[in-house]
Amino acid sequence: MKIGMVGLGKMGANMTERLIEKGHEVVAFDLNADARASVASKGAETAATLDEMVSKLPSPRVAWVMVPAGDATNSTIDTLKNLMSSGDVVIDGGNSNYKEAAPTAESLKTKGVGFIDAGTSGGVWGLANGYCLMVGGTPEDVALCEPIFLALAPEGGYARVGPVGAGHFVKMIHNGIEYGLMQAYAEGFEIMDKAHEFNLDLHEIASIWRYGSVVRSWLLELAERALAPGSGFENIEGYVVDSGEGKWTAQEALDRDVPAPVITLSLFRRFASREPNAFSNRLVAALRNQFGGHAVVTEAKDGAGAKVTST
Repeated sequence: MKIGMVGLGKMGANMTERLIEKGHEVVAFDLNADARASVASKGAETAATLDEMVSKLPSPRVAWVMVPAGDATNSTIDTLKNLMSSGDVVIDGGNSNYKEAAPTAESLKTKGVGFIDAGTSGGVWGLANGYCLMVGGTPEDVALCEPIFLALAPEGGYARVGPVGAGHFVKMIHNGIEYGLMQAYAEGFEIMDKAHEFNLDLHEIASIWRYGSVVRSWLLELAERALAPGSGFENIEGYVVDSGEGKWTAQEALDRDVPAPVITLSLFRRFASREPNAFSNRLVAALRNQFGGHAVVTEAKDGAGAKVTST
């Protein structure tokens, strides 16, 4: 099958390579000429514009959009809408908000173009391990594109989970769960890190937990890699960003009256990581000092440069 791939970042480039390895043809487009040259060296046909990419695809055309969610994705799909014809299909494989899927599908439908929202998980490891694909769309559109999904996913790692919007909805919840899992691992390892009396080897513990343990998982395997000697873990700042899905998941829980304290608190922990001297923490310290005379840490420093505790 021949497919157009729009966006050749870490995900798009690896997906292009995996498709080629599985016997498919890819016409790849990216604004970055170096990115195009890189996938060309792996066997992809390239295009310098979206118009050129579409012109190189046989009917019915399939274009996979793998660019940042939001304006970049929306403008790309709008352009493809005017370039593609009835019977063609556009796939959004990014982390778009599921609420945008139905309006996008309706807009493309005016030209007879189908739309699939494909929640895609696997990160930079997807090239070797495959991508878990959570696909939303009509049975007809999904059937047309299924050879692509089967090539990208490992065995058992792909399903049409529902109509348009369902793919990105399921991927959003997937990422919300991911927030909670990562936070649980992080808190557990921090407790062990503070147990100085045992001099625990956290890398070794992460390693043995991978075998037979109830908490074994791929995330734990990644934790073992991150904690390995020489990994550079000691140089990483504790500043954690989020790409939006955690917020959307927490909002869905509120809208649907579903108690989701673990996911929600893990999201708030990410926010807290960005404020090393948060106003709220400073105010709590000040209030404790006001009512109980408890000590506070001020910005004053002693001769050695350490902060001085005062009351």
